[in-house]
Amino acid sequence: MENFVVISGCSGGGKSTLLDELAQRGHAIVPEPGRRIVAEEMKGDGSALPWVDLGAFAERAVAMALADREAMRNTPGWVFFDRSLVDAAAALEHASGAPALCGLGTVHRYHQRVFLTPPWPEIYRQDEERQHGLETAIAEYDRLLTAYKALGYDVVILPRIAVEDRATFILSQLTL
Repeated sequence: MENFVVISGCSGGGKSTLLDELAQRGHAIVPEPGRRIVAEEMKGDGSALPWVDLGAFAERAVAMALADREAMRNTPGWVFFDRSLVDAAAALEHASGAPALCGLGTVHRYHQRVFLTPPWPEIYRQDEERQHGLETAIAEYDRLLTAYKALGYDVVILPRIAVEDRATFILSQLTL
């Protein structure tokens, strides 16, 4: 979908804050599947937490990303996704070693331009839902950068600037 815009990149790089800013400007947003899954799992048995079973977590993320796409199908204007099906498929490949990106990433496309938040050590924080360290986050970022480029997306690395300026930058880079 040409109006589906992905904001991905390094964990703790400011994606959720940026999505909040875009929502305040009147744009539709889709929260990160991973955070939603972790919150659900922490209320339940926790069997699909990423630090317990990355494969089960990634499978749930794929299903949720597909459901998010379907739910937003008829939404007019820009729809900003905090991570995407590509992120979930990359996590599934990493966890299982089985190819997932080729099928999922090529059939379910997003806007050609994808925005990645780079590692930003000064703002990176671990919390109850983000238990991995910065080194793991950087490795994930490297996998995502490679995945989006391999799928033919135009990857734009977001500058480390104030959230309001980041949102303006993104909006200035988009065309249908």
